[in-house]
This record gives sequence, C-alpha cells and structure tokens, in this order.
Amino acid sequence: MTSISEAGVVAAVDKELFIGGKWVPAANGKTFPVLDPSTGEALCEVADASPADGVSALDAAVAAQADWANVAPRERGEILRRAYELLVKRADELALLMTLEMGKPLAESKGEITYAAEFFRWFAEEAVRIDGGYAVAPNGTGRFLVTKQPVGPSLLITPWNFPMAMGTRKIGPAVAAGCTMVIKPAAQTPLSMLALAAILAEAGLPEGVLNVLTTSDSGGVMEPLIRDGRARKLSFTGSTGVGRKLLEQCADKVLRTSMELGGNAPFLVFEDADLDAAIEGAMTAKMRNIGEACTAANRFYVQRGIVDEFSRRLTERMEALPMGRGTEEGVVVGPLIDEAAVEKVSGLVSDAVDRGARVLTGGSTVDGPGNFYQATVLTDVPKEAKLASEEIFGPVAPITPFDSEDEAIAAANDTEFGLVSYVYTSDLKRALRVSERLEAGMIGLNQGLVSNPAAPFGGIKQSGLGREGGTVGIDEFLETKYIAVAL
Repeated sequence: MTSISEAGVVAAVDKELFIGGKWVPAANGKTFPVLDPSTGEALCEVADASPADGVSALDAAVAAQADWANVAPRERGEILRRAYELLVKRADELALLMTLEMGKPLAESKGEITYAAEFFRWFAEEAVRIDGGYAVAPNGTGRFLVTKQPVGPSLLITPWNFPMAMGTRKIGPAVAAGCTMVIKPAAQTPLSMLALAAILAEAGLPEGVLNVLTTSDSGGVMEPLIRDGRARKLSFTGSTGVGRKLLEQCADKVLRTSMELGGNAPFLVFEDADLDAAIEGAMTAKMRNIGEACTAANRFYVQRGIVDEFSRRLTERMEALPMGRGTEEGVVVGPLIDEAAVEKVSGLVSDAVDRGARVLTGGSTVDGPGNFYQATVLTDVPKEAKLASEEIFGPVAPITPFDSEDEAIAAANDTEFGLVSYVYTSDLKRALRVSERLEAGMIGLNQGLVSNPAAPFGGIKQSGLGREGGTVGIDEFLETKYIAVAL
C-alpha cells in the first residue's frame, strides 16, 4: 500500500490540454469525466478537445518542427534522460494515478512505470546513434552519401491498457529523432499522459514539441489532422479494426504509419516442457494487466499427455488469485476497464460453454460496484468458439489439447493475427523448428513475457506494421536521404 493520497495524486495533475507548451481549456469549454473502473465513480473531469483544438495542436507542432530538428542529438538525449530520472523518482505517485484510472493492481502499475521509464533511457542513448553512410559508386565516378532526418510532425494515438508505457514507447523515439508530436491518449486513461507531459516540460522539452489532446471524440479530432497534410507520420496502438480505418485515412496524404494492433497469442506446451516453468509462464502471459494486453496468451494448446495436469495446476493458481480494487494490498485481479469489456468477456465465455467447453474455475461476473470478472479457466474449448478467433482482453484461459507438433502449429497459425506466440519445450531442435514456423513477430520461448525496450516490438499479418523499441524503433521516425556526389 502507498501512503500517498488518492485525491492528492489526481488533484496534482493538470487537466487541460497541453498545446504549445501551455495548459489551455478546450475551445468549446467542454470537459468529460474520468472514471475509476473499480467503483464506477468519477475521479475528475478533463478538457474535451474539439477539432479546432486539434488544429491548434498541429499548428504548434508544425511551428516547432524546424527548430527542434536542429537541436543537437545529445541535447535531445539529455532531455529524455532527465525525464527518465523524474519518472523513476515519482514512480509511487504515478503508479497510484494509473491504478485509479485504469484499475490494474498497484504492483503492476509500479512495474509499468519502470518499464515506461526505460523507453526514455533507451532512446536517450539511441539519439546519438542515428547513422548514415558513405560509399564509392560501382563505376568509381561518384560517391553515395546517406543521411537520416526526422520524418516531421507526428500524430500519436495511445491505448488505455498501458497508459504510460505506450506513451513513452512512442514519444521516446520521436524526441530522439527530432520530431514534434500531437498525442491523443485514450479517453478512459488520460491522466497518466497529462502527468507525463508535465514531466517532459520539466525535463526541458521545448514548447510545441509535445502537444496533448484529451478528447471523448477521437475520430472527430484526429481524422482532420491525418487528412491535413502537414503531419507526416501516424503511430497508433489499438485494435485492428480501428487500425484499418486509420490506414485508409493515411492513404490520402501518404503518411508514414506504425501500427501496433490486435493479437490472438497462442501458448504451446509440449509434453517435454518443464511444467513448473510452463505454469509460471502461463500465469505471466495470461494475467499480466488482468489479461488486458495485446500480448496476452489467448489460446492455450497443451499436448494431450499433460493437458489434464496442466489444466489442474493452472486452475489451482487462477482460483487462488485475490480480486479487488487495485489499490488494495495483495490484489492480483483488478477490474476490467469498463462495462463493455465485462460484457465482451462474459459473452465469449458463454459462447464457448454453449459449444461444449467446460468451466474449471470462474466463468462469471462479480456483483457490486466495479467492472470485475472472475479469473477463469476453460478446457475442451472447440475451435469453433468465438474466443478461439477473437481477442479476449480479460482473465480467461481457454485450453485445447493437441497431439502432434504439426497440429499445434496449424492451430496456432489459424488466425488473422500474428503479434506474439509462446512455446514451452525442452527440446532445442523443436524449439527452433517451431519458433521459425510460427507466424508471429515475436516468440516467447520458455518465457511468458517478451516486452523489452531494447527489443523490437511488433507483429505481422493483421497485428500491425513496423516495430517499436530496440535499435530499429527510432527508424520509424526517420527518413533516409541519399545524396549523389559526382567527382
């Protein structure tokens, strides 16, 4: 438990729009409430940006771009380094703020603040490693110079499930590359982003480089900015359905895009796996963020010889998880983000049961205030069940047995998504063979957590375009320029 006042951390956050380095109310004077998902009660009201506010934010980003691009890479890196240190210093307050608006247990929120801060530390170091090239033309009569320059003003859209980390994962490389930004956080969790904007300003980020729009009308505010033509980049994290619409909008002005979209992660456990490790990995991959993660294990495929033992042990672990408000000590299962999320999870479980799945534990909503759903394990889940093809985004683990390696791989790849897959086996040859055949941008090999700021994060198929983090993350905000030199 933290001794920091809940009311105090909410009150400390500026709740206006951050445009051109200033906190300003929405042009129309409107606000919208931020709700505590564990109680349904309003925490506060924040400015509700209009399309006119969006234009003002883009104006500020465009006006600041030329000067910001000319700031020395080392100086850009130092700003990120100072912001990293402030995030670490204020981790307790920021974690509590996140738990209040998003619902995840306080321990997980603290973990996210640490994870979020690492993106700033990583890209502080990458800012001074933007490289180029010099080569002799094949015919010897000229030289090739290659340089990289900032892509320009960028539009960033972040989701509610990791409200701080998804912000730093986009802002970090944009700052390091020399791009100005307009960022729109999810309406459910705007407070973390507003707190982050204040920290970056305190760290010395110049006015207009980062502009924050909180709004209940995401499409109405952001589509005009996408179609404006002055922004040259869109980075979006969210559902595949929304991502498709944004790609259509970006096509009009041929914007550079980075898309981190939905997932349907398979979790494969072979008979030769270390079962203790597989259970631990399953709990991590399934219950991180209450299952509300695009990397969450969505489908458990367990070889038939161990499926009963795996199911029994996973059920024991899941039914022992304490549920409650995320601020309460020891809580592991917090509330889902809103009523719609509970209805979706409940509907997917009901559909699976109607089709023959068995409930080993959980399987029900929880009465009382808040958006709670029990930690759930299902077995004998048929491939026709909706949760075999749809992202669950909740604390539900569906288990299906398999017999052969080929059968497991075919089932794992039978999805439009391709973000992450998990594999548990003690056979090195099988590990490499299966990892290469799985259609996913990331593989968790004998581990249930793949996210790391120093590694490239992203998927294939309809799970997205581009990569965030790692040495390639900054390239998403850079244009390559070739200069031909005749000698």
